[in-house]
Formats: sequence, C-alpha cells, structure tokens
Amino acid sequence: MLTRRFILGALSAATLAAPASMAVAEEVYIPLVSKGFQHQFWQAVKAGAEQAADDYGVTITFEGPDNETMVDRQIDMLAAALANNPKAIGFAALDSQAAIPLLKQASENGIPIIAFDSGVDSDIPVSTATTDNLAAAGLAADKMAEKIGGKGKVAVVAHDQTSRTGIDRRDGFVNRMAEKYPDIQVVTVQYGQGDHLKSTEVTKAILTANPDLAGIFGTNEGSAIGVVNGVQELGTEGLIIIGYDSGKAQKDAIKSGLMAGAITQNPVGIGYETVKAAVAAMKGEEVPVLIDTGFYYYDASNMDDPKISAVLYD
Repeated sequence: MLTRRFILGALSAATLAAPASMAVAEEVYIPLVSKGFQHQFWQAVKAGAEQAADDYGVTITFEGPDNETMVDRQIDMLAAALANNPKAIGFAALDSQAAIPLLKQASENGIPIIAFDSGVDSDIPVSTATTDNLAAAGLAADKMAEKIGGKGKVAVVAHDQTSRTGIDRRDGFVNRMAEKYPDIQVVTVQYGQGDHLKSTEVTKAILTANPDLAGIFGTNEGSAIGVVNGVQELGTEGLIIIGYDSGKAQKDAIKSGLMAGAITQNPVGIGYETVKAAVAAMKGEEVPVLIDTGFYYYDASNMDDPKISAVLYD
C-alpha cells in the first residue's frame, strides 16, 4: 500500500513544487491511459497523478488494460477517453506506433497529449515525463559488469519489444556492454511480456540453455521477479540478478541476497509531472519537451538512504 509519507517523500525527492495559486476556474477533465495496473509501479504513478490533481484542482481518471500485452484494449481505452473531449490527456504507450493515428487526431482537435513513462515514435506529444531509460539501463550494465568481474555471459529478460521503455532498456544494457566490456557476452534477449509467470519460464529456458551464465538483467518489475523465481525454481546459485523498478518482492529479494540490486525510477514523480504538464499545456503555456524524472541504483547497502527510500514503493 502506498502511504502518504511515501507520496510526499517521493515528490520531495523529485523537487516537485506546485504554484501558490492552483485553482482552475472550470472543472477540467484529464484522463490518463496507462500501460497496465498489474504492477505496483503503476499504482505509484497513479498516486502521484492523484496528488497533482488535488494540487491543481482538476479531475483525472487513471486506467489501463489488465496486462501489458493488450495493445488493442489500450487503444480502445484511448479512443473512449478522447471521445469525452478532455482538456488534455496523458498516455503511456504499450506500442510506440499503434496509437499514432488517434493521437494525431486528438492533436488536430486541440487536445494536448502528454506522454508518460513510455513515449511514442512521433513528435505529437507536447511533452514526455519519463526516466532516461537508456542511461538507467546503461547503469544496470555497469553494475552487472562490476559484480561479475568484467567477464562472462549474461542475458536479458525484457518486458516487450514494442514500447519505448522496453526498447530503450534492452538497448541501453546491450549497447553499454558492447561499448565498454569486450569480455562480457550478452548471449540472448528474451521477452516475458512483463508477466512474472511468463518471465519465470523464460528464465528457466535461458538457464537450461546456458548453464555457465553469470548474470541476468530483468527490465521491469514483472521481468525481474520472474528471473528471481526462475533461479529459485531451478536451484541455480551464484547468478547475479539486476532488476528494474521496486515493489515488495524485489526489495525482499535484494535484502535476502537473491538479487544484487535494481534500478528504481520515480513513479510518483512521473504521475505528478504528467498532470502538471497537462494543466500547463491546456492553458497554452510552454512545457518541456522532455521531463526527466530521474533514477537511482539501489541495493542492500543504500536502501535506507532517504533519497533512495523516498522513491521505493511496496
């Protein structure tokens, strides 16, 4: 459960500041269409968006498909939200291209689009609130290389190959390894659709095919937990696991030593900044094209650091 302390702490960590006067004269409806609801990450994004809605005096909705493979369902949700003629809309794309026709139509009708978490392959969104996923995954690669002594075989269990986050986290990790660590081989990249059960099976298949594997990187909450579960089910020892995002299961895995560490985003900040940018855009104010909401690497040694703990969630 997300606590009030967590919400306020995360907002403070992102140095978010609401203006002194935030009242909007008329009721303003801003829907946010997310990639899903099945991970605690999205609940944290929702909490940040709701905090911003309170601060800025607007009405939001926050919805997403049952899982992160349901691109068609997400498109239906986007179409339904746009049919209500909102003042602005936030959108986290499951597929970086599939929604472009709808978003183009919305833009032509004067509805500003704020992309969040995962952008689209277009300049239609007036702003994107997100983590620098290429840089964050590059840091994960650096930590993996350090943990395995700069040599060996590693693999990636990614959540998808269609969203901007899936692509950037995969490429950020793989490219950093190729550029900086010639003695480390990325033997395979497999996709578990962000589902911990599917990612568990993917992990077991990777380990069976590569018994000398030194490490695995899981690119989101579901992927990382799937890696941990797969390693446990096979009884594999000595494998270095680096994850992405937070949540109780990952935090417990890090505390117990099953996982070496993970990248944490600032999901509350992502949600807050999305609504903040939407309010500004619908007023015709200038908003940054990219809102970098930050990231950290955390492990058992720094989880209690105030700046880290503020952006970890259960």
